[in-house]
Amino acid sequence: MRSLPPSLARSTLDAAPDAMLIVDRSGAIVFANRRSTAIFGYEHDELVGLPIDQLLPERYRAPHRGHRSAYFENGRPRPMGAGFDLFARRRHGEEFPVEISLSPVETAGDPLVVAAIRDVTDRKRVEAELIEARNSARESQQVAEQARNLADRANQAKSRFLATASHDLRQPLQTLSMLNRTLGSLVKDPAAREVLEQEQKTLAAMSRLLHALLDISKLESGAVRPEPTDFAVASVLEELRQEFLDLASDKGLTLQVEPSTDRAHSDPNLVEELLRNLVSNAIKYTRSGWVRLRSLREAAGVRIEVLDSGIGIASDQIGLIFDEFYQVGVPVNTTRNGYGLGLSIVQRIARLLDIGLDVRSEPGRGSMFSVVLPPARTAGDIPSPTACEPSAPVSARSGRVLLVEDEPSVRQATQLLLTVEGYEVEAAGSLTEAVEIARRQPFDLLVTDFHLPGGATGQDVIEAVRTAQGQPTPALLVTGDTSPFIESLTQGAGRGLRIISKPVDADEMLRLLEVLRVPAPAL
Repeated sequence: MRSLPPSLARSTLDAAPDAMLIVDRSGAIVFANRRSTAIFGYEHDELVGLPIDQLLPERYRAPHRGHRSAYFENGRPRPMGAGFDLFARRRHGEEFPVEISLSPVETAGDPLVVAAIRDVTDRKRVEAELIEARNSARESQQVAEQARNLADRANQAKSRFLATASHDLRQPLQTLSMLNRTLGSLVKDPAAREVLEQEQKTLAAMSRLLHALLDISKLESGAVRPEPTDFAVASVLEELRQEFLDLASDKGLTLQVEPSTDRAHSDPNLVEELLRNLVSNAIKYTRSGWVRLRSLREAAGVRIEVLDSGIGIASDQIGLIFDEFYQVGVPVNTTRNGYGLGLSIVQRIARLLDIGLDVRSEPGRGSMFSVVLPPARTAGDIPSPTACEPSAPVSARSGRVLLVEDEPSVRQATQLLLTVEGYEVEAAGSLTEAVEIARRQPFDLLVTDFHLPGGATGQDVIEAVRTAQGQPTPALLVTGDTSPFIESLTQGAGRGLRIISKPVDADEMLRLLEVLRVPAPAL
């Protein structure tokens, strides 16, 4: 077998990427390649003849002698110190991590051992950085989890606050509204009636602001959860037409709602609330002309547009119109028409529903706001738009009313209003009291608050009173709750049930009571 020339063997070892040391039985270095001088800091001639122990930290030298003797007696190729962190020592005393592989070499004379030594300083540094990064990530995850828990608790607390604030703020507003309407029925002096009308406008403005602020807070707190379903766009547009027709007419505007056969998949209640704010805004900023609602079928889904012939919006203001309390063309600290919250609510609902919201406008030429809804997921017939409420006969109000309300001030104000309007009213403050009264005498109508003492609800009152009366007594449910459960009651309400939100508009409540008195048509 041909052997390598010594010069070639030397060149090969010098080219190795690791330090290569050959050691005899006494521990003296008999050969060192070029890489050895680089990592240990010795010249080649200094390494040759140097005891191998000199390249080890002092704490390793004594045990190393015993390990070296044992290896020379029974050596085989293997890594040195498997499972342990090994360190070597440079000429000037600096320690550094290493990996060492040992191989015995048979010679004609004394045996030798080849040690291949790899400087793993960079790798150990990277490993340490990875461990630190992993620990840091774990700590960040724990911090994020704690932050999420704190945020969840804060949102829960905010939701509880909103429920309490909603109740506590709506109750006095409702009391004032009822009393104002009652005085309006009693007072005949023109000057006094004008004062009451201005007062009612102020109460209505306060009510709108309260609703808007609570809507924004609920959207921010996560209290509102979308409940997407397939629905007919026409039913939503018809609701808005009925709601805003008189308001537009009072301003001399034409409210145009184009027929639609489109069906979409989203939360119809939130979509309606979003469009309601857009239509209200369009009417507010249109001095003459028209406001139009329409839907268009597109490849991406169903686009619903609210267009107007209003004042329009300059391009540099479009980015600001969704900010709270911002109004186009209204300087700060000047008289304001509204509160500038509608479009902020629109933007929040659009984000919650994850739908596109687009604005196109030009000063003096009107505006167009649009949203794109996903298409319906199932095929089906288009339900007919909700029919208008039947008109109540124009006559003096009469009938017996059972009023159930736990708040004394609201109960007294509502009872006084209904009495002045011609109804005979019996009032109760709880479910138990209401049932006791219902068992004693019949009633034509039931008006009940939703949240009552002891965890009872207006729904419980309606069922219990109808059972006690032995007939489906028409009922008006009054609530400040705007949760999805109330929305489901609204959707499922039959002719014998109507729902009205606090603070109650007295005229609307009286109208609904008259509607409930209208007998259902024979089938």
